[in-house]
Amino acid sequence: MSEEPTKFPEVQGGGSLIIAWQIRGKKVLVVGGGEVAAGRIFHCLNADANVTVVSPAARLNPEVAHRVAQKQIELVDRNFEPSDLDGADMVLVAVDDPAASTVIWKLCKERRIPANIADVPPECDFYFGSVHRDGPLQIMVSTNGKGPRLASMIRKSIAKQLPSNAGSAIDTIGQLRVKLREIAPRPEDGPKRMTWMTKVSDAYSWDEMCGLSAEDMDNLLRFYAPDKVPSLDVLKEMGSNPDTTLDGPV
Repeated sequence: MSEEPTKFPEVQGGGSLIIAWQIRGKKVLVVGGGEVAAGRIFHCLNADANVTVVSPAARLNPEVAHRVAQKQIELVDRNFEPSDLDGADMVLVAVDDPAASTVIWKLCKERRIPANIADVPPECDFYFGSVHRDGPLQIMVSTNGKGPRLASMIRKSIAKQLPSNAGSAIDTIGQLRVKLREIAPRPEDGPKRMTWMTKVSDAYSWDEMCGLSAEDMDNLLRFYAPDKVPSLDVLKEMGSNPDTTLDGPV
């Protein structure tokens, strides 16, 4: 008896699990203070992490020195010591010393601390990809450590195809979801909430979504119970004419 063709995607293997890692308030230890470290620090600060840098102050590049001066990060003005790993939730190593980097990586493995050793893929628990950021929108392209420059080119190509106001539209959707949960908070409301939000996202363009005011969103939520989504003209009419009903002007 022949087997039916599979309907499921083929496993490729060799990839990474790309996730949005929440490190808000976590302690990130960065060893090194050069250009690579500066990029790592910037990404961690964008994720609201608490960053400690271990490096002689004389070796800090201008950007890292600026962040120290602004008290955005804490500086330990010396070379790395094993005790620096105490309490660390993540370790990023960016120094021009392969032997020292490997020692730190091994210490991290012993303590089960996730670590990234710059430019040494075999000594990385995770990779930094090329990231496009627009407000709440983050898009990362990863080549699994094989082609960082190529990842940057692909990321720029993707970014050029995105609407210029994508981040603002996503902010609006986020605000609308918060308001929706206030009027339909029960777990059993979940399926209807998701279905209705899908209809809303399909009904309006990026520009229209960005133009929704707080009043527009409140009026839009009146259509949730009957599971409808009005045209933008109807929604705006409701804002200018308080007597407008869900079926149109009175």
